[in-house]
Amino acid sequence: MNRGEQGPSIIIIGAGFGGIALAIALKKAGIESFTILERANGVGGVWRDNRYPGAACDVVSRLYSYSFDRAHEWSTVFAQQAEILAYIEGCAERHDLMGHIRFGVEVAGAAFGEANARWRVATAAGEVLEAQILVSAVGIFNRPMIPDIPGRATFAGAQFHSARWDRDIALAGKTVAVVGTGASAVQFVPKLAASAARLHVFQRSPQYVLPKTTFPGNSPWDAWLQRHKGLRWLARLKIFLTFERMLFRRQFFPQLREKGEQGFRNFLAGKIADPELRRKLTPEYPLGCKRLLVSNEWYDTLMQPHVEVVDTPIDSIVPEGIRTRDGAIRRVDAIVYGTGFRLTESVSQMRITGSGGRDLNEAWRDGAEAYLGITVAGFPNFFMLYGPHTNAASSIVFMLECQAGYILRCIRAMRHAKARTMTVREPAQRRFIDAVQARLSRSVPAQDNCLTYFKTASGRITTQWPGYATEYRWRTRRVRTGDYEFG
Repeated sequence: MNRGEQGPSIIIIGAGFGGIALAIALKKAGIESFTILERANGVGGVWRDNRYPGAACDVVSRLYSYSFDRAHEWSTVFAQQAEILAYIEGCAERHDLMGHIRFGVEVAGAAFGEANARWRVATAAGEVLEAQILVSAVGIFNRPMIPDIPGRATFAGAQFHSARWDRDIALAGKTVAVVGTGASAVQFVPKLAASAARLHVFQRSPQYVLPKTTFPGNSPWDAWLQRHKGLRWLARLKIFLTFERMLFRRQFFPQLREKGEQGFRNFLAGKIADPELRRKLTPEYPLGCKRLLVSNEWYDTLMQPHVEVVDTPIDSIVPEGIRTRDGAIRRVDAIVYGTGFRLTESVSQMRITGSGGRDLNEAWRDGAEAYLGITVAGFPNFFMLYGPHTNAASSIVFMLECQAGYILRCIRAMRHAKARTMTVREPAQRRFIDAVQARLSRSVPAQDNCLTYFKTASGRITTQWPGYATEYRWRTRRVRTGDYEFG
């Protein structure tokens, strides 16, 4: 498509890393006929919403950024939330996207009109917009999950999820309960412990938490590369290839996993002298079952005398605090839920209706499915960013760039075919999903003793990409037009 050519009308839902990546790709291709609908008042997605104390990236910053926008000189290897948000905002400004974004517009649903081959997008305010192409860039970390604990509504104190942190509530000098020990809790618990009078951390299962120095991007050689603008591409490539090598070793040398588990137990034994606390913090599931967490403060925090790790299951919440199954009640002033997100329900807050009135949530009742995680059979001209089976072991930003490029190539394929619609064929989607599921069935998260957010309630893995990031880039490098119907 030539520079300045209008192109099809496009609506993108969400102005996070995915929506911004696609918008920049469209701009570079000369397509200006797109609008981003963002329910909040600014860009950034999860990095705008998650403002809890200690919020930071647990992927090396140079890799957790766009390959085409490397000018930013990251202040640390693992950047804090404010810096990441400033980076995304800067990208939107530098690439002249702000005029394409409508803030404060929440999408309630969208339906494909077969008569005119256009999507009708309904907003929560009652407005109806039309476009030839609809792209969901809402991601999978957009719906906080608070467990349905009996009595939660009776609690007399303050309670909130970490993704909706209430800064008006002063927690300094208070007794605080934290429910959950996942990626967010590992970051905010040390900050809470620094000012709380007493902190009770309720843990369902312990995590593998490693120091930041064990991850790529921390060496003096990395620091030297980062200081030289002309070599930042090399710094990024070095980190990327290190993650790919780690995945290779995990797949072809399974004995290294057992070696890693023993190394972690040795690390924990050297770190925590109290045998009871060490028992509580030792995972009983295999390494690789869950997301590997990163922190230099986690274990030091849990060893402090005013911090208690509670591994007895929660029975209920009472007005004065939390009761565990052994009958003990811990009286607290506030409860913070670090309980993650509803990853397998990423579009369920919207009703997306395709051909013949097919409802996307109904189509996904047994688990989300999409060809390459991008297109869905029965939903013409509908694309996704960070769709099912695209969560990678390295950086999701790399995957999003691959998806943005693929969507652009799909638009060009439609133009070349002089078609109004483009829909992935059901057999092509089924072949892709069956192949992915076969590979995932042999992975560590698929094991029966692995309880992870990667799985649906039925035990099916719908979030993860089973191979290398390089492989995904290869799969999305071109559009296999034979896998699509054009109309």
